[in-house]
Amino acid sequence: MLKLLKKIFFNDLQAKNSKNKENKKNPKPTYSHIEEEFSKCADITKKEYPQIHIQLMYFEYMIAKDMVEKVLFSKIDKLNEEEIESFFSHSQFKISSDGKEVVNALLAGNVIIFHQDQTYIFAAINLQTRAIQTAESETIITGSHDAFNEDINTNLSLVRRRVKSSKLKVLKYSIGKITKNTVYILYIEDLAKQDLVNELKNRMENIKIDAIYDVNMLVQLIEEYPTSPFPQIFTTERPDVMSSKLTEGKIIGLMSNSPYAFSAPATFFDFVHSPDDYNQRWLTGSLIRIFRLFAFFITVTLTALYVSITTFHYAMVPELLLPTLVKSRSNVPFPPIIEALIMEFTIELLREAGARLPTKVGQTIGIVGGIVIGSASVEAGITSNILIIFVAVSAISSFVIPSYVMSSSVRIIRFGFILMAGFLGNLGISIALGFLVLSLTSLTSLKTPYLWPISPTHPSNWLDTLIRAPLSTLNNESNISKKKKNSNKNKR
Repeated sequence: MLKLLKKIFFNDLQAKNSKNKENKKNPKPTYSHIEEEFSKCADITKKEYPQIHIQLMYFEYMIAKDMVEKVLFSKIDKLNEEEIESFFSHSQFKISSDGKEVVNALLAGNVIIFHQDQTYIFAAINLQTRAIQTAESETIITGSHDAFNEDINTNLSLVRRRVKSSKLKVLKYSIGKITKNTVYILYIEDLAKQDLVNELKNRMENIKIDAIYDVNMLVQLIEEYPTSPFPQIFTTERPDVMSSKLTEGKIIGLMSNSPYAFSAPATFFDFVHSPDDYNQRWLTGSLIRIFRLFAFFITVTLTALYVSITTFHYAMVPELLLPTLVKSRSNVPFPPIIEALIMEFTIELLREAGARLPTKVGQTIGIVGGIVIGSASVEAGITSNILIIFVAVSAISSFVIPSYVMSSSVRIIRFGFILMAGFLGNLGISIALGFLVLSLTSLTSLKTPYLWPISPTHPSNWLDTLIRAPLSTLNNESNISKKKKNSNKNKR
């Protein structure tokens, strides 16, 4: 009997302790608790109606003032004690007993109402957002020109406007212990592979970080190889591109306060494709796509080839060009590798300066700086005029790649090629190319090979990889349609 009483008493005490701990972690949202939570916050607005025992708390610059004045403030002014209960029974008032929910609602821009022991959340969010504008970093000639902005709901509507399907599913996450950014994961059911959806969900749930501000930061937390120079998750500011990724069976992500979205899994070829490829005739689109692949190799190898030839392999230079090359280098005191590194470093400085300055000033700096510094360095004997041509062509080729993230990665890699060419000549370039291919083939994006469909080989998908075949020959029928057809055949 004594044991039974002890057991009952112990269990009761344990339950009480557990409840106390829970209450301490998430106390009831009373006015004093919320006031204490936001102490030393000079921007919070508090309003009281002492005659009817109502208190309000909100951030004035985050609410829809006109609507709140009309629907809430003007009506509360006329209320008496008997009318309060029926007034707060309307659907726009949500009762909450969760302290964390009330704090988050207040931070999101809602009005919090306290009346006696009840707490209500009144939806009044009116955050100022940038209008939908044209894409700045991914301009195209034909096709739609709208781009994502910092409002996640606007971005979601831009995607929903293009993909009108009930199969489009949306998962919601909150990322960042302090910043609490909302992230939507979108995929088309029956089209996206469920194991990939589960894998991405698992990675999102395991993100432990205090603050995050952009999609381009988020993708670095869910990539398989964060130390690789190559981006493994595709990011873009174009809603038409994200919509096309959805219909390809990929998963996309939107984040609040970021004008970019990501799609996964991504392959190397996603970063060299452009919406213009599909908006133009297939032959034009295919040729431009091939030019971009050549531009990738020119960016990586052209300056390194100059260093290799002028250091070790003069025999590769045509006989008629050899005197010109020798003459251009006759006044240069540096070995080719130092000469090339100086010019590449200068080009990167000009590019960075142009990107940070206002558009018109940036263009002027790029053109004037390039011409003046190039001419002056040749006249001063710091570099040869032929190297200027090689570096300029290499820089222009890097800008042909549509993805800024991939373009930046390629520009970094070429420094490795220049060093290898300076020490080992053509053998060094060959070794660097070997490492490049090995690196690309070893990468995966959301468990999908980075060089798919080239490695592993799937020739049937090459028609929309290396070239852009006529749309009528591409496999436009979705897996959903195929499944329905197969299901109907089986029934027969």
